Amino acid sequence: MKIVIWISLFLGVFAFMECMAWITHKYIMHGFLWSLHRDHHKKDHDSWFERNDAFFIFYAVVSMSLFFLGNSTSFWYGWPLGFGIMAYGAAYFVVHDIFIHQRFKLFRNANNWYAKGVRRAHKIHHKRLGKEDGECFGMLFVPFKYFKK
Repeated sequence: MKIVIWISLFLGVFAFMECMAWITHKYIMHGFLWSLHRDHHKKDHDSWFERNDAFFIFYAVVSMSLFFLGNSTSFWYGWPLGFGIMAYGAAYFVVHDIFIHQRFKLFRNANNWYAKGVRRAHKIHHKRLGKEDGECFGMLFVPFKYFKK
């Protein structure tokens, strides 16, 4: 029974992180921490790294803290919670930073209907260069109107 709870927590946290990413992007990145996120929309430096990459650190610390709790206390739930956050972060990095923004030159030839829809939705988001209208789409829950065959 514990394995069912473990897997359910992991999958639930992974799905919940899609909602957290949307909320964080709309209200924090395009809100009071716009100064860190701005260079993701309009690059103002020559570095491969962006100030926007600092947001990764926050979720990494949360995930590692949950691993620590799971290892050091009887709070075994820390493991599936931490792994759910970590897995979402890895999936987000692959989809957003590698696939969409091509920070590493991989997946360039992915042209199926889903890949095109995700790219199209993200491109629409990036047409807005300012702090206002920070609406975005997740990497998993993209509106179907962007998926054209």
